[in-house]
Amino acid sequence: MSIAAALLLWGRVRGPRPARVLARLVMILVCQVTAVVMVFVMVNNANLIYGSWSDLLGTGDHIRAVPHVAAEDPTGDGKSSKSPEPKVIQSFKSVDDPKVPSDVKRTDLKGRLSGVDGEVLVWTPPQYDKPEYKDKKFPVVELLPGYPGSSSTWYGTLRVSEQLKPLMENGTVAPFILVSPRTLLLGKGQDTGCADIPGKVNADTWLSRDVPQMVLDNFRADPSPDRWAVAGYSAGAHCATKLGTEHPNRYRASISLSGYSDPAGESESLTAKDPVLREKSNPLNILKSAAQPPKVAFYISGNKGEGYEDGLALKAAAKAPTTVTAVETTGSHSSDVWKPMVPDVFKWLTGVIPVQH
Repeated sequence: MSIAAALLLWGRVRGPRPARVLARLVMILVCQVTAVVMVFVMVNNANLIYGSWSDLLGTGDHIRAVPHVAAEDPTGDGKSSKSPEPKVIQSFKSVDDPKVPSDVKRTDLKGRLSGVDGEVLVWTPPQYDKPEYKDKKFPVVELLPGYPGSSSTWYGTLRVSEQLKPLMENGTVAPFILVSPRTLLLGKGQDTGCADIPGKVNADTWLSRDVPQMVLDNFRADPSPDRWAVAGYSAGAHCATKLGTEHPNRYRASISLSGYSDPAGESESLTAKDPVLREKSNPLNILKSAAQPPKVAFYISGNKGEGYEDGLALKAAAKAPTTVTAVETTGSHSSDVWKPMVPDVFKWLTGVIPVQH
């Protein structure tokens, strides 16, 4: 449109020569800016990097408060000795994105413990609404995008539900509930590193406690940590490994696609910029310092120099019952590599969290 307008107006510019030259330079500049914006929008729409203009501009407000959160015992069962909170029933709607399948539901969650507010996308397996499964509880996988990333990316770009639905129907893959929460919580180029950062954000609590509680309150989800997993790609892969090592009382398996152990793998990570948090947020350090080896199965994939060595280091440090499967990949750091991995990764996960009859 801008190019057509420039061609139409080019010969109609009037006035002194300097004014005509300036006007035509402005036309050229507008065409260039429009082209750059158009390319960015096309790339973003194809990969769902940002979910909204507020995410791109860093103006979204997803931190309602940053309350102090008491540390959990990672060897416990994840349950509090206090009386359980009453269930909070959410309202769900379809996702306003043509790339996301219509059977994916969205809710806006106010995190009770974390003080985080954000959307959570949920997909239920084909068995969920069948009469013969009305009394069944289902295993759950939390899906985390990279940074920056949208809660829609796993469904819209990696096509996770569309790839897995036929495999769940024929019994090749267990019927997991798939849950993708918002992870882009802070603006101005700040990645939370999926950590609780005093005075800043309770991203860990949001992901490991508030989101799972919402799922338990609203779906027939199995509450046993043996039936939960967390998966991510890129920065989300780091988060998945970190959450798995920190919370074996909540997750049985952790999947990392092209991730990293050192938080400095993402230069915008707040945990990378603080020496203490950087040390504490490294899954390898967490694993080595654990009071007892966690009962968690890790799937760590990546290219040489981009995640694979981190998987080998975790494997070398692991002691039973911890297990690590390290897989070398090749190709770009993109959905072109991760998308075709989805079926095999979930077949591996089904070996860890099998179908229950």
